[in-house]
Amino acid sequence: MAPRTTGARLQAATHHTGARRPGAHLTGRTARHPPLTSHLTSLENVLSSHSRPDITVVIATRLRPERLGYLAELHASLMRQTVPWEAALVLDGADRALLPEPLAADARIRVVELPRPVGAAAARNLGLRMVRTPLVCYMDDDDVVPDDSLAVRHQRITETGLGWVAGWSADLHPDGSTTIWRCPTPPGVHQPGDVTGYWASPEAQIPLGQTMLLAQTDLVIAAGGHGGLPAGEDFLMVNGVTNLAAGELLPHVVYFYRQHPHQMTAGGVAYRDLRGPSRDFAFRHGRALRSALRYARARGQELVS
Repeated sequence: MAPRTTGARLQAATHHTGARRPGAHLTGRTARHPPLTSHLTSLENVLSSHSRPDITVVIATRLRPERLGYLAELHASLMRQTVPWEAALVLDGADRALLPEPLAADARIRVVELPRPVGAAAARNLGLRMVRTPLVCYMDDDDVVPDDSLAVRHQRITETGLGWVAGWSADLHPDGSTTIWRCPTPPGVHQPGDVTGYWASPEAQIPLGQTMLLAQTDLVIAAGGHGGLPAGEDFLMVNGVTNLAAGELLPHVVYFYRQHPHQMTAGGVAYRDLRGPSRDFAFRHGRALRSALRYARARGQELVS
């Protein structure tokens, strides 16, 4: 996932220390919002391990040796989810033989092999092509998710019929502590185009991160999936999804973004040189898309009236 942080962000965020299992120490914080989880127990009783999943998790990976342990931890966190799921694991030119055994043996994971590396955006889009469930979300191969990550968002999107539902993310530091990222988009329901308005400038905090979203699959396809940028392809996906449909941000942590030396976004000068132009294009894309859609809606109303 493209970097979201600035120095101001880390100063403003709430820092938690002393927790070794991601998510365990956040239980007290997230439990303050009972409307989001009050029906999870009954939902879990209805669903069984044999239920047909509504959710596909798309994960693009190059199976780099230094990240295989992180991928195994992500898989372990998926195995603790309380709603059925399946995954499209896209091997971006990687050798399938490198796949950790627990993932290779999991029938819920469909491996999508690409003959050569194509980059994050194309890999995710080719994974999206294989999705056969009504809902889709994205995860990176070096991150982890709390146990109720899918259930909380699935319950809400099912209840409301919204196009997307997101939750907060938190940085996961090497010592096991976390820092919740309270993104510029406030909790609550947002109409199409509202999220774009919370991105103040290309250099400012992005309004939402792509891994925070659970969305209707057809909506993500209609939005064009991930865009053709080397550093910000996920921004274009968020722009498309949140401009095309209403959604909701829940004040509940659903994703842990791991901080470590082998992050793809720590790719040196070549990555940093392209980050600014990519953010500038993504910023302009969001506003141009919002304007075009609002004009089309207004024009349609004029024609009807």
